Amino acid sequence: MCMCKYFFSAGGTCLSALWKREGERESERERERQRRPEVSRKSSTLKRKNNNVKTAPSLEEKPYLQECFLREHITDINLLTLAALPHNLDRHEWMAFNTISFFQNINLISSALSEFCTSTTCPTARGPGNKVYEWTDEQGRKLKCSAPLYTDYTMSYIQEILTDEDVFPTRADAHFPNGFIFLVQKVFVLLFRTLAHLYSAHYRDAITMEIHPHLNTLFTHFITFSHAFRLLEPSETAPLEDLITILTH
Repeated sequence: MCMCKYFFSAGGTCLSALWKREGERESERERERQRRPEVSRKSSTLKRKNNNVKTAPSLEEKPYLQECFLREHITDINLLTLAALPHNLDRHEWMAFNTISFFQNINLISSALSEFCTSTTCPTARGPGNKVYEWTDEQGRKLKCSAPLYTDYTMSYIQEILTDEDVFPTRADAHFPNGFIFLVQKVFVLLFRTLAHLYSAHYRDAITMEIHPHLNTLFTHFITFSHAFRLLEPSETAPLEDLITILTH
């Protein structure tokens, strides 16, 4: 059976199952929450070789870099092993399966935080470092829009691609189209930008909802897979390079 077809019928359940497991550990997390320090309000500084002092982004601006939150994941599995192409499995099939999986799980996390992401709180789609993401329409025009609208455009566009039988075939005898890899790269760019906005604007909200361990694990797996198959350019991931370096080393 084609893995794409299997995932549409049974996929999207992994994160829900993990959330259920998290609920069973609520008492343990409650005790940990009592011990957890507040997000630091202090700025740090970095000394350069010329002895000038450069102000570094404070942990108030980037709470996702605080160690107490960074170390929280939902699994200790080796994500390099999880991302690796299984023996005797078609490369395109594996990429298709994982692309669908990442889309569904990122969409689930984004939906869980959607009440905090409005046109008022997020009038533009931004990533860390005030990186602004603009939507490119079918005529090639760049449109500045609110973060929730950008996310809606993103998810609708990706959903259309994933359900296109000519691009992501579900029949066992079907073939992937020429240029398939470029479409996957496009999907990964859009999913990365969605995650970048969540980390930049809504990580505190994720902490409040206690889903930051899921976000950390999902992001680490996503980046590990993209590195393994060269799906994202360094220029695209630069806004979260500090986080990526910590999580993947």
